[in-house]
This record gives sequence, C-alpha cells and structure tokens, in this order.
Amino acid sequence: MGPGPELLERADQLSALRDAYARSAGGQGVLVLLAGEAGAGKTALLRQAVGECPGARVLWGGCDPLFAPRPLGPFLDMAHDADGELRAACADGGKPHLVAAALAREPRGTVVVVEDAHWADEATLDALSLLGRRIEALPLLVVVSYRDEEIDRTHPLRQLLGELRNSRRLSVDPLSPDAVAELARPHGVDATALHGATAGNPFFVTEVLAAGDAVVPATVRDAVLARAARLGPAAMAVLEAVSVCVPQAELTLLDALAPDAEALQRCLDAGMLVATPSAVMFRHDLARLTVEETLPPHRNRDLHRKALRALRGVDDPARLAHHAAAAGDADAVLEYAPAAAEKAAASGAHREAAALYARALRFGGGLPPHDRATLLEKRSYACYLTELADDSIDALRQAVECWRADGNDRRLGAALSQLSRRLWCGGQSAEAARAGQEALDILERLRPGPELALAYSNLAQIALNDERCDETLRWGGKALELAEASGDPAVLTHSLNNIGTMRLLHGDPAGLDAMGRSLDVAERGGLEEHVGRVYIHVGWAMTRTRAYEYASWLDRGLSVCAELGLEGWALYVLAYRARASLDRGDWDAAVADATEVLNSSKSVPLLGILGLTTLGLVRLRRGERGHKEALDEAAALCAGQFELQYLAPVAAARAEAAWLTGEAHRVDAETRDVLDEATKRDSAWVIGELAWLRRLAGLDEALPSAAEPYLSQLTGDTVRAAKHWTDLGCPYDAALAVVDSADEDQLRVALADLQRLGARPLAAVVARRLRANGARGVPRGPRPKTLTNPALLTPREVEVLMLVRDGLANAEIAGRLFLSEKTVHHHVSAILRKLGVATRGQAAREAARRGITV
Repeated sequence: MGPGPELLERADQLSALRDAYARSAGGQGVLVLLAGEAGAGKTALLRQAVGECPGARVLWGGCDPLFAPRPLGPFLDMAHDADGELRAACADGGKPHLVAAALAREPRGTVVVVEDAHWADEATLDALSLLGRRIEALPLLVVVSYRDEEIDRTHPLRQLLGELRNSRRLSVDPLSPDAVAELARPHGVDATALHGATAGNPFFVTEVLAAGDAVVPATVRDAVLARAARLGPAAMAVLEAVSVCVPQAELTLLDALAPDAEALQRCLDAGMLVATPSAVMFRHDLARLTVEETLPPHRNRDLHRKALRALRGVDDPARLAHHAAAAGDADAVLEYAPAAAEKAAASGAHREAAALYARALRFGGGLPPHDRATLLEKRSYACYLTELADDSIDALRQAVECWRADGNDRRLGAALSQLSRRLWCGGQSAEAARAGQEALDILERLRPGPELALAYSNLAQIALNDERCDETLRWGGKALELAEASGDPAVLTHSLNNIGTMRLLHGDPAGLDAMGRSLDVAERGGLEEHVGRVYIHVGWAMTRTRAYEYASWLDRGLSVCAELGLEGWALYVLAYRARASLDRGDWDAAVADATEVLNSSKSVPLLGILGLTTLGLVRLRRGERGHKEALDEAAALCAGQFELQYLAPVAAARAEAAWLTGEAHRVDAETRDVLDEATKRDSAWVIGELAWLRRLAGLDEALPSAAEPYLSQLTGDTVRAAKHWTDLGCPYDAALAVVDSADEDQLRVALADLQRLGARPLAAVVARRLRANGARGVPRGPRPKTLTNPALLTPREVEVLMLVRDGLANAEIAGRLFLSEKTVHHHVSAILRKLGVATRGQAAREAARRGITV
C-alpha cells in the first residue's frame, strides 16, 4: 500500500519503518526516534506504517501535556491493551526498570509506539533509556516520536537522545510547494499563498483546506475556529469541553460536561474529534490548544470544576490536581497534588513530584507552619533527586523558618541537618558547616533520637568532604552507635558510607566492606538516595587512589541510578567514569562521558570541575586547542571552595598544563596552597601528584609523605614507579613517571605508549630526552604496521610475542634478536599491557584469539 494523499512525500520514512520492523521481527531490535514539528504528520505516518507491518502486535501510548504528566503515562496506556506482565509492572506505582523488563519479554513482532516524548515524565524517559541500551538484544521495534522544536539544550529528553546512540533517526519535514499545490488543486485555493501561510505544515494545510474557503485565512487559528463555528453552538460546546480534558475525554466525563450525543457526532463526522471505544479526543493537539486558548476565563473555570467533580472517584491524582488548579480550588489542589507527587516519586518521576509539590505550595499560603514545612521538605527532597540544587536549598530554607515559627526544635534540627547536606551539594561549604553545627547545638539539648544520629552523621559527612579523617571517624562512630541502637536504616547507611569512604581514601581496603554493607542496608530499605551515594563515593575514592580494580562499580552504578531515576547521582558516577577512562588511556570514552556531564549538569560546581578537568586534560595531552579555556572555567568554579575534591583536580591539571606548554614557572603558584592543604589532611595521593609536578618544574624541596608510585618517582626509582603504574592500568602516568629517566630502553617504551595514546606533547618531550641522551633512530610516531595491528603492537613487539608464544625465556629471546635482556623485559611488559593480560601464557592465547602473526 502506498502513501495516501495526506502522506505525500513520506515514502522514505515508511520504507525505513518497514525495514526496521522486519529487522526486529527477525530478532534484532530497533529503536527509531521520529522527530518533527507539531502538525508534521508523525501520528498519521506511524499509523500507516504500523498498518503495513504484517502480524504486528502493537502497544501504543502517548505522553500527556499535563502540568505534571502521569508517571509512566504511555506505558499505562499500553497496559490497558496488554495482558499479564506489563499490566502488573504498571500497577501500584510501577518502576521504570520493571516496565522495561516486561516489554523486553514481549514476543517477536511487537511494535512499541511512544508518542509526544517532549511531554514525557521522568519515569517514562528512564524506561526508554533502559530499553534503548538493550534494544539490539530485544525482539522489539520501539518508535519514539517528539517535537524537535520544543526541546532545548536543557530539556530532559535532550539527554536521553544523546544516550541513545544505537537508534535510527527519522524526521518528518514540512511539505514542499509542489505537494501543497497537489493538495490545494481540488479546492481552488491559491497554492502559493497556502504554502506561504502554513510553511508546508501538513496539519495547517489540511485545516485551511477543511475550512472550505478559497481565501487563505491570516492564521491557522482562524481556520480552526471557522471550521468549528460552522458545526453550530452545540458542537462548539462539545469541542470546548473536550479541550480541557487531557489526555482525553471519557464518554462518562463528557456526559457531565456536554451531554449532547448529536453534537458529538457532528464533531466526529467533521474530523475535529476522533474516538476510541470509551473516549474522544482532538485529532491533533494544535486544534485542542486553539479551542482551549479561546475559552473565556469563566467558561474555562466552570468546565474544570465540572471535570473535577466528575472525576473525584478516579484514581488519578495528577489529573485531578490539574483540574483542581485550573478550577482555582485550593482545597482540592492540597488534597490531590501531594498525593500525585508521592505517586510520581514512587515511580521514579522525581521531577514531576517536585513540580506537584510546588503547585500545592502555591495554593497553600494559608497552611499552618507544620503542614507547610512538611510540604517544603518533600519538595526539597524531590528537587535534590533531580539535580535542582538551588530549588532544593530554597525549599529547605523556607522549611527551617517554618519550623522555627512552629517552635518544633526536633524537626528544626533535622531540617537544618538536611539543609547542611543540600548546601554542600550546591557548593556552599562554609554555610553547610554552620547549618550542621546549629543542628547539633539544638538537638544535643533534647533527648537523643534519630534526629541527633542524623546530625552526627551529617557532621561526619562535612568532615569527610573536607577530608578530616579523625573527625570523620569520630562523628561517624557516634552516628553509627545511635543508628544501630535505634535501627534507623537511613542514618545507618549514611554513617557506614562516611566511614567506608574515608577508609578507602586512605587506601584501607576494609573501607569497601563498609561500603558494601551501606549499599545492602540502602537497597533493603528502599533508600534510593543512599544507594546512589555509595556508587558516587566509591567512584571518588577509586579515582583518587587509582584503585581501578573496583571499576565495575561505575558501570553498575550508572545502571542502578538510571533504574532509580537518580539523574544527579548518575552524573557524578559518569564524571568519575570519565576520569577513570582518562587514566586508563581510553580518551575517546573520557571525552564522551565528560561532555555528557557538562551538557547535563546545571548548578553543581563539583560536577563542572570534574567534567572540565577531564576534558581539559584530554585536549592538553593530545595537543588540541581548548584545554586552557576548559581549565580556566574549572578554576573559576573553585571560587569560594576550600575542599580538596574541588581544588586538587584543578591544581594538578593546571600545573601539568603549565609544565607541558613551557610555562613551568607557573607550577609553584598553581600547586603551593593546595599541597599545603593536602599535607594537613595527610592526603598521600594528592601530595604525590602535586609534588611530582613540582619536581618536573624544577622545584627542589623536602620529600613529602606521598603514596606509591609517586614515592618511587620522587626517590628516583623510575623502574618501580613505571611498573606500579602499569599494574594499575595507567599508561600515561607510567610514561610521565620516567620522563626524567636516563634509561634509553625505558624511555623508548614510554615513547611507544605515548604515541599509541596520541599524546603528542609528552611524546615530544620524551623524544627530545632520548635525542639529548644520544639515542639514534627515535621514532616520530607509530608506523603503519603498528597502527594496523589489532593490539597496536610494534613490529618488534610482535617478534617478541611470537617467541614468547614458543615458550622462550627473556634471555633466549635476547640472544635470538640481538637485544639486551633488559630491553626484552620492557617489550614483554608493553605486550602484556597492550593485550590486557597478566601472564605470558595468557598473552600467547590472546595473540591466537586476535590472529596476531608476524
């Protein structure tokens, strides 16, 4: 079947959708993202495409243009037509990961259509993200349509579009002048004027033509209203009633608003409305908006009041809150908006929950302080979970003042402890400490309880963030003791996290046991925030101490945070994964993750610092432009901060940039104060990194208490240092450790690794060092044979590998190839590193698997 007249110029899109269905029906899933402006004809295209999919099982749902959409709205629509697992997953505040899992088990030949994703709630976006990441392993065709003109850089859908790299992108463009002329010809309408007035938008074109006048109206709005007016006053009353009912008007609801079956039929016959078995809706939302926007205020309010009365028995608090607000019914808003917010939060739609609490607060000016403070705390928490840091802080500040007015010291102390944590996340460390101390002063005057335990744990967190080890363990121990006695899971998981993180930062592997217990308590208690916090802090400690044996925590953390709808938490984990990729030599992955963090983070300075320093270092180490701007911006974000996790990444990156670009005189100023702070906190890894950069810049000073492998570098044992870095999986650091070495073989290995990484500036430094030492034949970059080798092995390394495969020892290889035994040792180390194996036997097997031969 070819495209009908309303689907002119859509053959390519139809063909692409048919091909995608065929592929998914064969077992390899496809995700299609269908973009187009409002009125472009996306729905018509999808309906025809689905009709051309033989034997397709179709699950169809749309997102709502409500103030706060229903959590998982499109999947709730699908659940009405589905049996068993999907319906169960959507029931009782369904979770995104359960919905995605249910859809993943749908049979081959299933088409999942999600319309109007620009209106999607947070839980729906999470479910789509989970499906998108696994799509190629699922027997599904998933099609997501959206209005591309309605999503700006910060729109939640924008982040999802960036994640879905395996998707197919289609667009529905406006009609050409020729297509508009073909449609206009039977109506005797001036096609040129019609195309000029509508810009080729199919909905606008058909509305003007349906108006039945040879004169093109000044606006499409006039065409829609003229068409509606010709149906008569009774039909217009039906259209007005349906216009306030989102996403649709059930027939029972319409009976309460405009009970005129004959007028309804005229609207259906004219194509203004379309029907489902139990409801009616506008054929296009643009027409609905046109009618709704022209309603007189009193008529609009009256319809919403009637809708609210008619729907009071419906279990859909978000929809009831929508009508209550439009009706100006404050009591109903305060009844339904908080209930809708709690339901949204239970589904992981925290952004919608925050908006609903805000709506309740706007109508709650007359609430007593206790009730208003409770709403403010809930809004703050919802904002906190969606990276709306400033809004979260503002709501808690208001809650604190409400508790002061209420005279409730226990709730005041608890609110101040929470405010302290929010302030720190917003980069306001000094104020966070003051709020935490005030909370303690208030609560220690009262009988001990969970609030005091929280205050202790909060002070442990403040000390942890400032890396004061003794204070962290002291306050954390007090909190842990009270939490154990009271059985409070939130304080228990929080205090275990504080203690475990501090131990990990100081290289104590026992810290991981505490983190594991913290995670277990959080997961069993459904404490989503604390689940995400465990993964963030493991990422922090891991990247600080280069403990990349824990790297699997990062990918797992991203998956878990996505399932739980923890957007802000996921960004922190992503930022630490970017740094891990930088250290481990996967610089393209580092750039991708850092860029996503910077595009998505808004008001959190630490996220900006982590993303910018990673991006700046990749540019610096590759010799690309833009590193200075990134590192300058990171430095600006440090203004007013005094904690090492803010200052250390920036100081180290800017010092490396100064040394590598020939401005070594700047290294002292970049590092001196931060090194002093690190020394006060006994932060051996920060001390080591900054001391080494200062040594490279020619600053001769007393040997600090540095972590290995920096200690070996600083004492001149470059062989030990390079091996340690190699064992940690950090090739750039291994090369940087030997940059001042006089050992030619060691420098050659470093040069080869740097050239493989594309680290041109440092490679040039090492090459100059070799030439200055009299070395001959210094390579200027990887040879063609190296670049085409599956593991980027040099020809010499391949020769050595073949002899390793034959079982020869280093001494025998040295004799066979006329090399020193030490040189062979360096070659073998490089081979093991490039192949990602630990033993010579594993290297032989990996070579066979990759087909590496001489």
